[in-house]
Amino acid sequence: MSDEFPDPGEGNSPAAWTAVIIMLVAVSIGTVAFFFNVQVMVWVAVALLVTGMLVGYVLKRMGYGVYGAKYTPKGH
Repeated sequence: MSDEFPDPGEGNSPAAWTAVIIMLVAVSIGTVAFFFNVQVMVWVAVALLVTGMLVGYVLKRMGYGVYGAKYTPKGH
């Protein structure tokens, strides 16, 4: 194991948490919509899932990811 980079804390950053929460909501909406056979809402959920991935990527590039300039790690 390299001492060059400390343990990232399993992606524990504002960018990761925001992306996961958005995608979790998308999967929940998509599951309910699929169960009730509401195809439009299923596709809205798919779009929201992709949006969550993009939001996480953009926040990481803005410095809110692990090792980002605006991220301050918290002790466990």
